[in-house]
Amino acid sequence: MSGIDDLSVLLADMRPELQSGSYVFVTLADGRYGDGAEYEPIASCHEREGLSLVVPKARADANGLAYDGVFRLISLVVHSSLSAVGLTAAIAARLTAEQISANVVAGHFHDHLFVPESRADDAIAALQSLS
Repeated sequence: MSGIDDLSVLLADMRPELQSGSYVFVTLADGRYGDGAEYEPIASCHEREGLSLVVPKARADANGLAYDGVFRLISLVVHSSLSAVGLTAAIAARLTAEQISANVVAGHFHDHLFVPESRADDAIAALQSLS
């Protein structure tokens, strides 16, 4: 099934949902894909500094993993096309106007934003104002 690529439809139908739980970004210096599965990562990215994982804060704390900042996850319910143009820019512009940082991860079906835990409700309100 193809995703939506019309920006006006994406914005009108994005339906941002604040997911439960708090997340942190950690790095396994010599990590390779598959490492850190015990931390239950929901996203990963291999960088020259190591394997970056997004993990539940409770898992990081229980395992003594270092992190900077605590984030909440907002998922956009709309099925966005990987070739859609402008959605990330529109979201970034709106959150920038509110001075809210966001780390965006695109899955095959949906876009996901990690925003500072203390600003999660403000981010939801800002995103809802776009639709």
